[in-house]
Amino acid sequence: MLKKGKESRRWRRWLLPALLLLLLLSPFFWLGWIYHREPGYVPLKYGELIQVLNASRYGHSVRLQRVQVNRADIRGEIVTSDLASGADLGGKHTQTISFRTPRIGLEDDASLHPLLQSAVGANFQGGEEDSAFKTVGASLVSILFVVSLAVGLVLVLRWLIGGGSPLTFGRSKAKVYAQKDLEVTFGNVAGIDEAVAELREVVDFLKTPDKFEVLGGRIPKGILLVGPPGTGKTLLARAVAGEADVPFFSLSGSDFVEMFVGVGAARVRDLFAQAESRAPCIVFIDELDALGKTRSGMSVGGHDEREQTLNQLLVEMDGFAANRGVIIMAATNRPETLDAALLRPGRFDRQVVVDRPDILGREAILKVHSRNVRLGPDVDLRRIAALTPGCVGADLANLINEAALMAARGGKDVVGMAELEEAVERSAVGLERKSRIMNADEKQRVAYHEAGHALVACSLPNTSPVHKISIIPRGVGALGYVLSRPEEDRYLVTQSELESQIKVALGGTLAEELVYREISNGATSDLEQASRIARSMVKEFGMSRLGRVSFHERSSAFLNGASSEGERSYSERTAHEIDREVRDIIEEATTAVRELLRTRRAALEAIAQRLMEKEVMDRTELTQLLEQHIPGPRLVPGSEALHGPPVPQESAAGIDAVGAASRAAPEARLGSPDLLHRKAAGDESLAP
Repeated sequence: MLKKGKESRRWRRWLLPALLLLLLLSPFFWLGWIYHREPGYVPLKYGELIQVLNASRYGHSVRLQRVQVNRADIRGEIVTSDLASGADLGGKHTQTISFRTPRIGLEDDASLHPLLQSAVGANFQGGEEDSAFKTVGASLVSILFVVSLAVGLVLVLRWLIGGGSPLTFGRSKAKVYAQKDLEVTFGNVAGIDEAVAELREVVDFLKTPDKFEVLGGRIPKGILLVGPPGTGKTLLARAVAGEADVPFFSLSGSDFVEMFVGVGAARVRDLFAQAESRAPCIVFIDELDALGKTRSGMSVGGHDEREQTLNQLLVEMDGFAANRGVIIMAATNRPETLDAALLRPGRFDRQVVVDRPDILGREAILKVHSRNVRLGPDVDLRRIAALTPGCVGADLANLINEAALMAARGGKDVVGMAELEEAVERSAVGLERKSRIMNADEKQRVAYHEAGHALVACSLPNTSPVHKISIIPRGVGALGYVLSRPEEDRYLVTQSELESQIKVALGGTLAEELVYREISNGATSDLEQASRIARSMVKEFGMSRLGRVSFHERSSAFLNGASSEGERSYSERTAHEIDREVRDIIEEATTAVRELLRTRRAALEAIAQRLMEKEVMDRTELTQLLEQHIPGPRLVPGSEALHGPPVPQESAAGIDAVGAASRAAPEARLGSPDLLHRKAAGDESLAP
C-alpha cells in the first residue's frame, strides 16, 4: 500500500509540470499550424501526371484545373465526370481531387509546358513568392518556440528539484511556525545552561517588553549561536520558538544561494517583508556561513551572487530603514569565516557560545534523552557521563538510542548498564566484529601492543585510569583498543602531561619492538598522534627550545582539523628547527618508554597472556595483575602518589617522573576529544 502511494505521488509530481509545459507551448503549436497548414493533397507521381494530361487532351471524362507549377512541385485539381450515367460535365456526378506532384530533378523537362498548354489551356500558372510578412512571422514563431521551450524546461526542472512554483524565484523559502506547531521548549534543553539563560532573556523581552523598555533597554537585533557541531544550536532555536508566542521563520543559509544572479537578494528582501508584516517575530538562519562568508577584496568578481545576497542582508539588518520587531537568530560552527560587517553590534549584538558540556551537563543530557527509555536499576548515568568526555548532545542522544536498540535485539525488558557501556565503546571504536578471525601470531602481537599501551598508561602519574582493554576487532581497522576513563573534566594541560600522552601513544609499538625485535604497521596511527602532539607543543604552545613563540596557522575553533589556507609565517630554517624539535621530543619519549617496558617486562607478559586467554580485561583484573608482577612502589593511577613497600632505587627505574596524559587538552588543536586513552576507530590497523 505504501509503495502504491509513493508511485501515485511520483506520477502527480511529473504530471503537473508536464501539463504546464504543454499549456505553455500550445500557442506556438497553433501558430505554426496556421502558417504551415495545407489542404489535403493526394500524392501523384510525375509519370502519372503526364498520363493524366494526355488523357485530358483526348477525352472529357478527366480534366485539370487550378494548376500551379512551382519550383519543387506541381499542384492542382483533377476533375472526373461520369458520362455513362448520362450527366454532362457540369452535372452533379463529378469528383474533384487535389493533387501534388514533386518535380525535383525534372525542372528542365521541356515537354511539360506544351503539354500543359494543350491539356489545361489558360488554366495554369507559376508559383508565388512568400510575402515578407509571412517569412518574418514564420522566423519569429520559430525563435519564440525555441526560447519558450528552453524556458519551460528550466522552469519544470526547477520545479522537479524542489524549487517550488516556477514563477516564484524571488520568494523566500522560510517556513513559518506557530507556537502550537512546536513541542520543544527549554525543558528539552540540558547541559548548556548559560546559553539557555541568554536566550530566555530574549523570550522574556518578547513577552513583556515593558519590563526592559522602562529602563531604556532594547532587544538585541541579532543573536549568533556558535559552537561545535551537535551541541544543540538548532535545538536552542526550536526551544525559543516553542517558548515565545510570536511567529518563527526558519530557513538555511543555502536557501538564499541560487544560480540566477539577484535571486538571493530578492529572497532576502521578501523574507524581511514577510517578517515585518508579522512583527514581532523571530527569523532563524541555520548554517549562516553558507551566506555570510568574508567578502574578497578583489575588484574582479565583486558582483558575485553570494556577495549581493550578503549585502542585501546587511542592509536589511541595519540599514537606513531599520527593521523594528524582527529578531535575527543564526547558527554556525565556523564564526572565523563570517564577514566582519555581519558580526558588528547593531547586526549581531550578541554571540552565544554553545560549547561541549561538562560531566554535569552530560549527565543532564542523558537524563533528558532517557525519559522515554526504560532503564534498569543498575544504570548509573553519572558513570556513563564520566565515560564520555568531549561528547556533545547529539552523541549522547545516539548513545541512548543505540543502547535501547541493543536491549531490544537481546529480548530484554529494560536497558541495562551493559548495553550503555557497549554503546559507549561502539560510538568510540565502532561495531564489534567477532567474525574477523585473526591467526594466533597476529592475535598475540595485538595483545602485546595493547598491553604496552595499558602498562605505560598505568605507570605514569596523573593518567586517566584504564577502564578496559580488548583485542576484539571493532570498526574498520581497530584490532584492539584501550579504553580509559578520566576522573574529572580538565581545561588546561601542562607540558609534562603532553609528554606523557606521547609516551602512552608510543607504548604499543615499543612493546612490539621489545618482544619481536621489529614493529608492524599497526603503529601508524600511534605515530601520527605522537607527532601531532609534539608538533603542537613546538608550534602552538611554546614548549620547546625555540622559546615562547607561536608558529601555528589559523584554524577553526570548533571544527577539528579544519584550517585556513594561508602563507607560512616563518622561514625554511625555522621549519627545519621545528622538525628537529619534534623529532627530539619523540626520541626522548621513546627512550623513556623503552626503559619502562624493559624494567616491567614481567607485567607486560602477564597482561598479554591474560588477553590471549580472555580477549577482554577490565580495570579490576588489570590492577590485580600489576600488583602481582610489579615489585616495589607503584604509582597510584590518577595521582603522583606511590604505594607499596620501598625498594632499592634501581628497582624503581621504570617509574617515569613526568606528568600524565590528560584528555583535557584543547580539543580543537590536539584532535577530537578521546574517550579512549588510545584508540579511535581505525587507530590500530594491525592487519598486514
